[in-house]
Amino acid sequence: MYSVMYSLLSVETVDSRDERDLDGQKARPDKGVRRDSQMAKLKLDLHDIYNRGHEIDSALNSIIEEAREKRIREVEIIPGKGSGQLKKRVLRFLDQPDIKKLYHRIDKDSKNFGRIFVYFKHPKNR
Repeated sequence: MYSVMYSLLSVETVDSRDERDLDGQKARPDKGVRRDSQMAKLKLDLHDIYNRGHEIDSALNSIIEEAREKRIREVEIIPGKGSGQLKKRVLRFLDQPDIKKLYHRIDKDSKNFGRIFVYFKHPKNR
């Protein structure tokens, strides 16, 4: 079984229904502030299934689909350091045309060879 971890980076809730400015007028929220937003990150650790190819693909598909459904912007995939074969497999998986169209970009951690970050851009209206 693979492990998926959820990290809550920050929670910001803005509700301007009862806020008033100094003149007693209803305050308008700033345009840059998102309402009821959660900046969550999914994390997938592949250490436990490094030698089970079918489960690796299934775990990667699941985490990407979950990120899209829950509108999560960042997924951290941990193939581990090792020989680099698992990381190459993950990168090949992410490079498939049908998968590549689902995310915005990927980053390889420059300080930790065993981590890959996948970033998503979700449509504004849903």
